[in-house]
Amino acid sequence: MINKVILIGNLGADPEVKYTQDSTPVTTFNVATSERWKGKDGQMQEQTEWHRIVVWRRLAEICGEYLHKGSKVYVEGKLQTRKWQDKDGHDRWTTEVVARDVQFLTPKGGESGGSSYSEDPGPAASGPPSGGYDYSSASGGTGNDVPF
Repeated sequence: MINKVILIGNLGADPEVKYTQDSTPVTTFNVATSERWKGKDGQMQEQTEWHRIVVWRRLAEICGEYLHKGSKVYVEGKLQTRKWQDKDGHDRWTTEVVARDVQFLTPKGGESGGSSYSEDPGPAASGPPSGGYDYSSASGGTGNDVPF
């Protein structure tokens, strides 16, 4: 089986870095990808799709430090759907991309090229710390709100 996502897009806002109860960094950000085509009427059409990205450990810290709203990034990872409860106790589901590799495509200070960062290839590097992760336990959240 294969579960692989590759995206190139721009951040819609600055990344948000939080820490789990055991001090594991987790960063989230949203990436916009756009598709353009010429419609039957000859007019250009555009559709933008937003993708929620989750990054763990050292890669999370790097993304939090160097990415910002408008940054162009290459993201490679896997799709993951998780269940959570809103403030009224209703079950909700979110599908997000858990990133293993992030390449910064926006040059820093006008330099040519970008930078590439990957998660440690160890067995736990592909997602949350072992045993799963309760997003409501990250600092800054109440546990009753939409995560992050």
